[in-house]
Amino acid sequence: MSPEARPLSRRTLLRAGVAGTTATLGLTAAGCGFASGPDAADAPADDKPIDVKVDGDLVYFNWADFVDPAVFEGFSKKYGVKVVQSNFDSMEGMAAKLNAGNRYDIIFPTAKWAQRLAAGGRLRAIDHTRLANAEAVFAGYTYFADPWYDKGSAHTVPFTMYKTGIGWRKDRLGDLTGSWDDLWSAAAKGKVFVLDDRDEVLGMGALKHGLDLSTEDPDDLRTITESLRTLRPRLRGFSSDSYNNLLNGNADMTQAWSGDMAAMLAQAKDPSVFGFEVAREGAPVNSDCYAIPANARHPGTAMLFIDWMLRPENVKRNIEYIGYPMPVRGSEDTYTALVEPFPQCQVTAGDLKRDLFFRNGTAEGERARDAAWTDVKAG
Repeated sequence: MSPEARPLSRRTLLRAGVAGTTATLGLTAAGCGFASGPDAADAPADDKPIDVKVDGDLVYFNWADFVDPAVFEGFSKKYGVKVVQSNFDSMEGMAAKLNAGNRYDIIFPTAKWAQRLAAGGRLRAIDHTRLANAEAVFAGYTYFADPWYDKGSAHTVPFTMYKTGIGWRKDRLGDLTGSWDDLWSAAAKGKVFVLDDRDEVLGMGALKHGLDLSTEDPDDLRTITESLRTLRPRLRGFSSDSYNNLLNGNADMTQAWSGDMAAMLAQAKDPSVFGFEVAREGAPVNSDCYAIPANARHPGTAMLFIDWMLRPENVKRNIEYIGYPMPVRGSEDTYTALVEPFPQCQVTAGDLKRDLFFRNGTAEGERARDAAWTDVKAG
């Protein structure tokens, strides 16, 4: 697919309204809806090992345009199945669909959401020894052998890694200082975006002041909101369409996910006019996971799909397509070559161990963070 034909953001769905719709490869969407109901939402997790075999078509739920279509097509052809796709535009949107009883065979939660789903009995166990290509993940990236969000990676396989930083137009602003303070730059006033994401924005404010990334302390949140209130008049807006905003000139500077900035390189006529920096105060790091819901109708096909995605040729193709590194041994050179103009997009094992993941909080703490986010967006 040509760059012009691709949607231009990992975290933002097509403006034509992809959210909540379904599509198929080799089949129209008609007749391919998802069963729902309270029994589907409340189905207990099955601890029995999943047989890795075709047991139906693959019902897939992920961010829009996050797997190379050629990878889907190869999977469909090899196993004689259709891929029924549906997309979400936030983790909250994903959870709402699951809670409504929609049934999917493969989903892609971030680390903290994988922890929530596993703790709630909403995910099937994944036996990595049944995946022919899993050794390249867990032997190559030992961090994921026992990550904080899923003990022993019992319910997940890591899909992508990324960090959060600042993208900017060098041709308009020159060099930055390498701090989150750069978002307050007088030169960029009125042409700055931050991500439309609670944790990312509050986390940026926390790191700026040397506070815990996921703090729920009332005094900390007061400090963060007061600081972000001074940024609000300087903003053009909240948007997760970060690299599109840079490309079309809406933004001179934006908070951005590293993978989106890497993906922008394929779109930019002159990549040298753009930059990406990781703030010295710290950069949030995150990962998306493959996971199989407890109520999946076709878990065997889902296991085959995970193993297909971990094949070296498919890892390489997908990294080049989406701009995000995949923690699979042997893929590092592919990503290094891709992000040569933006080396700070690299995510290493050391980054993962720096404990800058967003964490789940208490119910009271989550409400406090929601209130702080509402305050920040209200200006």
